[in-house]
Amino acid sequence: MSATVSFQVASPHGPQSVSVDYTRVGSGEPLLLLHGIGHHRQVWEPVVDILATERDVISVDLPGFGTSPGLPSTLSYDLATTTAVFGAFCEAMELDRPHVVGNSLGGLIALELGREKLVRSVTALSPAGFWSEAERRYAFGVLLAMRHISRRLPLPLVEQLSRSAAGRTVLTSTIYARPGRRSPDAVVAETLALAGATGFDQTLDAGRTVRFADDIPGIPVTVAWGTRDRLLVRRQGVRAKQIIPRARLVRLPGCGHCPMNDDPALVARVILDGSR
Repeated sequence: MSATVSFQVASPHGPQSVSVDYTRVGSGEPLLLLHGIGHHRQVWEPVVDILATERDVISVDLPGFGTSPGLPSTLSYDLATTTAVFGAFCEAMELDRPHVVGNSLGGLIALELGREKLVRSVTALSPAGFWSEAERRYAFGVLLAMRHISRRLPLPLVEQLSRSAAGRTVLTSTIYARPGRRSPDAVVAETLALAGATGFDQTLDAGRTVRFADDIPGIPVTVAWGTRDRLLVRRQGVRAKQIIPRARLVRLPGCGHCPMNDDPALVARVILDGSR
């Protein structure tokens, strides 16, 4: 079911109210899904039904993305604040240290939740934060270009492009290795989500100095990387393994930056194996 939860987050100006939209389905141990910058919770749809056979799956729209409203002006979109937001979200939802899975920005947030011992396992798919400065500048340049295009393409053109595999490749080949597999409706929806993401600019600005540099002892960590990731190149996975030496590093053959759509069965298996 789709729903909204509101809760308080501490700030230097006192408690601030934050609302998050989410979808919940399935049964079993709780599993929290976090998407990347400019995306929305529907990116997880290819794997949700598989995961829901064994887990209580909660997929969320990050604040300022999808249908979740932006953060109050007194709260920053930096990593510490976003981590506090999802710590408070879990408390409001009565989720006792859920498993957490994240992609890209969501993967970075998932790892930070793990570092803070707020979750029982972490699975990070192409997580942000393991880049060199040149790799970060490249990725941010690509993201800004994608955002620019999404905001300037007329909706009728987006809809027309989405109807063919070639058109879906034009719109989404940066993040999917197999863009033709994405449904036309999904491509239109995520193009609109990128264009309308009120938290995009502040989140990107906050990420310019982010590096994940700490080990995460005591909980299972899986880091998975698509072999055809064109946004965050896969050698960043090797760096992640060096920083988190006990992590399980998984190769996702033929998958791009958002591997859930490229190979749903493989990604669902990696997530379920990582959240035992």
